Amino acid sequence: MPNNAFKEIILVSMPWPLFDRPSIQLGTLKAYLKKSFPHLNIGAEHFFLKAAMAIQYPIYQAIAKQTWLAEPFYGALLYPDRRHQNEGLFRKEARKHSILKNVDFTAVCRKLKTISDAFIADLLQRPAQLIGISISLCQLTSSLYLIRNIKKRRPDTIIAIGGSFFSGDTGPNFFHIFPEIDFLIKGEGERPLSQLVEYLMAEKPLQNMPLPVGVYAHDRLQPQRKVSPFLQVKSLDALPAPDFEEYFQLLNSFAPTKTFFPTVPVEASRGCWWSAAKDKSRRNGCAFCNLNLQWQGYRIKDPLKIAQQVDHLTTRYQTLSVAFMDNIVPIKGAGKVFAAIARLKKDLHLFAELRASFPLKLLKAMRAAGMREVQVGIEALSSGLLQKLNKGTTVIQNMEIMKWCEWLGIANISNLIIQFPGSTPKDVEETLHNIEFAQPFRPLKSVRFWLGLESPVWCQPKAFGIHAVFNHPNYKVLFPTRIRRHYQFSIQAYRGDIGRQRKLWAPVRKRIQQWQTDYHSLHTGVRFEPIIGYRDGGRFLIIRQRRPQAKTLTHRLVGPSRAIYLFCEKHRSLARIQRQFPNISAAELHSFLKMMVAKRLIFEENDQFLSLAIPVRPNSH
Repeated sequence: MPNNAFKEIILVSMPWPLFDRPSIQLGTLKAYLKKSFPHLNIGAEHFFLKAAMAIQYPIYQAIAKQTWLAEPFYGALLYPDRRHQNEGLFRKEARKHSILKNVDFTAVCRKLKTISDAFIADLLQRPAQLIGISISLCQLTSSLYLIRNIKKRRPDTIIAIGGSFFSGDTGPNFFHIFPEIDFLIKGEGERPLSQLVEYLMAEKPLQNMPLPVGVYAHDRLQPQRKVSPFLQVKSLDALPAPDFEEYFQLLNSFAPTKTFFPTVPVEASRGCWWSAAKDKSRRNGCAFCNLNLQWQGYRIKDPLKIAQQVDHLTTRYQTLSVAFMDNIVPIKGAGKVFAAIARLKKDLHLFAELRASFPLKLLKAMRAAGMREVQVGIEALSSGLLQKLNKGTTVIQNMEIMKWCEWLGIANISNLIIQFPGSTPKDVEETLHNIEFAQPFRPLKSVRFWLGLESPVWCQPKAFGIHAVFNHPNYKVLFPTRIRRHYQFSIQAYRGDIGRQRKLWAPVRKRIQQWQTDYHSLHTGVRFEPIIGYRDGGRFLIIRQRRPQAKTLTHRLVGPSRAIYLFCEKHRSLARIQRQFPNISAAELHSFLKMMVAKRLIFEENDQFLSLAIPVRPNSH
């Protein structure tokens, strides 16, 4: 018999996710639970939005971008005797951010405590028997503050947690250090949480509940099973559209000066097809990545279903910005997805994460659908380093997608990983050399390597010259010794060649800063003009090569030279070029290509050649 007293479930997302979009985790879980239990009240509280409004959006956004900026605030509230250490950690990291240098740590803590305590008091006034909390990076101390204060005031409230923070094998150990938590869900939450709710609705002793796959309880470990530790939805097409009602209700309750047009998150897939690929000759996935531990395999939604959800969400919430939350947008079916989105005839602003192997045809389809911003998994401009990272891509592929993004007007906000353990002087030298060819395109952002728990590097440290792995030292500030000793946190530290790598990569950091300065100085005019652009005269080609603080160079290519240059708009092998132009001798062809490389008009990698100039007229293709 159903338990008639069981009437409400509240899902919560605490600071510090990006404030300008609702939580995809809460929205998806709420919609699934509503469909499964239509008679229950399912609430989804995006409390992080209230926190962002309270401490001012620019300050919140700057804090939310880094764990060691975000966690100290609630760390100080969770452990008041550690407030000075937390403030010290924040101050150390805030020095790198101009907007945070003068932030009053104590005042922000006080403001967060006031609104958090009021939020907790409001939750306790509601008849919810179960509170589910989604915890990802930057949400640990804030979520623990919420849990501890709920349990202190109403111990019988059932607390269930989940999220990417508990991916891998260490999640169940969390009970040893935070016994206030009743249940932990490993992997995606829809089916495990539903089974948990079904049992809680029955009038049976909680301690006798058989634990569903993927659910752990604080008073007992899940029995060993030979089946998968995940309980996943078989088809993503069965998922209803996410429900973000509470987020928009909260936003609309703010004063007009505090409202904005949010981005709605959408899922096209779960997992990573590169990580899921089965090839015994290599490690699965990128060496530094631990983002796919919560999934098993790789699943894609039907293209029309994706387009329907984009249409539904943008219409329902009257916003036109959409972020695909996939770890990697699938190449398979992408043409159908973005063709269907384009047919919606909406002026969308789309964001997605891509692999560098995305072909131009699909990029064009994405741009026609409204793709304005992408993060491409570039990570390196050195072939040796790409192999160490197990990217499965090449420098010339990276260069080509940077070029196409520049031409199509898609902002490419991608990263370059520096200080990767085991990097060699050759890797750095090659990176510096190749930046000279990449400088016509939007600059990459240098990101220092950090060690993720259960990433391939963490699992095979000796292969990367790492001698020992352990919790990051900053956790000493956030948590007492007894907690740090019993739990492996998601951000790890290591002993290895850290000092050597810092010195080795210093010239690259400096060169990227100069790249950013030069790029922006060359784009200060009213009209966008490619840094290296060409105009086609039919039988000849004129290339204009702009340079920072130097005279612009102009090049004219006539006849076969023009044809070869245009043929290499997509990267081509030397053998392929020779087959295309059989009337040109190998010596002449080699001489021309080398001349173009010397002038930095063509990029070469392992006898593969790519023209760098892009059409001045966007519609010339």
